[in-house]
Amino acid sequence: MTRTLVAYTCTSCGHRAPKWLGRCPGCGEWNTLEEEAAPAPARNGRARPLAVARLADVETAEGARMATGIDELDRVLGGGLVPGSLVLIGGEPGVGKSSLLLQALAAASARGLRTLLVSGEESPGQVRMRAERLAAAGGIGILAETELEAVAETIAAELPDICVIDSVQTLHSADVASGAGSVVQVREAADRLLRVAKSRGVAIVLVGHVTKDGAVAGPRVLEHLVDAVLQFEGDRYRHLRVLRAVKNRFGSTDEIGIFEMTGTGLVPVADPSSALAEDGSPGPGAVLLPAIEGSRPILLEVQALVAPSDLAMPRRQATGFDRNRLSLILAVLGRHAGIALGSSDVFVNVAGGVRVDEPAADLAVALAIVSSHRGRPPAERLACFGEIGLTGRLRPVGHAAPRLAEAAKLGVTEVVAPDGTAAPAFPTVRRADTLAAAIGLALA
Repeated sequence: MTRTLVAYTCTSCGHRAPKWLGRCPGCGEWNTLEEEAAPAPARNGRARPLAVARLADVETAEGARMATGIDELDRVLGGGLVPGSLVLIGGEPGVGKSSLLLQALAAASARGLRTLLVSGEESPGQVRMRAERLAAAGGIGILAETELEAVAETIAAELPDICVIDSVQTLHSADVASGAGSVVQVREAADRLLRVAKSRGVAIVLVGHVTKDGAVAGPRVLEHLVDAVLQFEGDRYRHLRVLRAVKNRFGSTDEIGIFEMTGTGLVPVADPSSALAEDGSPGPGAVLLPAIEGSRPILLEVQALVAPSDLAMPRRQATGFDRNRLSLILAVLGRHAGIALGSSDVFVNVAGGVRVDEPAADLAVALAIVSSHRGRPPAERLACFGEIGLTGRLRPVGHAAPRLAEAAKLGVTEVVAPDGTAAPAFPTVRRADTLAAAIGLALA
């Protein structure tokens, strides 16, 4: 009897091992190795040489981008979908991935593009009910199928301009001896659909499930195969959703799209600053921050709460901000500004569910913490931005002009910024060279 060779693949990172191990040598995760059939050995024959083309002679498809009709989605994609591209979008259950793509297919179909939706989780009747609620029935083609070979052949025969697979974890191939959603099945599905997209010029969008950590479920090789990885973030109990690009071969990864969840679907938010920044005078612990996300300035509200702690190790918790960066700011406040918070719990939150990663948010976080600690609100209609160094000095950041213009549009009259910040006459810019000086200007 012929012995079937097997291998063990990590569901987290895709590492292969000849035998089962409790802990993956590649990523260090426990109990993530799953059995699968080992690949067939390579043939010993010699391949024929292929013709090599000069890169300068290769034609590009940059001008052939297909706009989906949803401006925020096109912004994140870099101007629209590129023919022959493979895009992966992930997000928490219920965040609105299927609704967003159904609306995008309807808008693209209204623009004369051929669209196809492959649904592996819902029947055509269920999709029709949701499409009627979203007013997105249109001329979308629908296929309820989970067999990978049938899906690939249908795409090759129909040749749609845009095809959405909802979701890639539901596809399975009869040639692979494992269940749907396994590492080898997901990898095989992505590889087969990639070849169809590149050879037929079809833009394929894959919907991916996520793990409890928020990462796209399946092997990491899935993210390496696709051309773009989009992450749809948001809380089902909040009305705002944020779409950001984690990887994009055809555009920037700094752009974000903001949507509002309504009873009739997702509505793009053209002016996110007015939705994310609270109207009126902020109370103690709330500071306005003119942030930059890609090429877009957004006015955010940074909130902080400082309270006495009964714990031996006080809590340091941040939502929408890097926790390690928060620890650094607290250390600088204690060393260079004389504000000791070693016996206090500190909580920081960026209102609206938006995450800020740029160093320009340091000053806003520090001033919000000091404002809450002293119980004193900042000056009315004041905003601030700047990077804090380990020596307590403030460092200027880029894109000062669009930050100030966005702040002025929302009624901000004064801005605290580092020395060297070039600024127009309005709003009034108060410059500080150290964190202690900025605290004096903002909370005087």
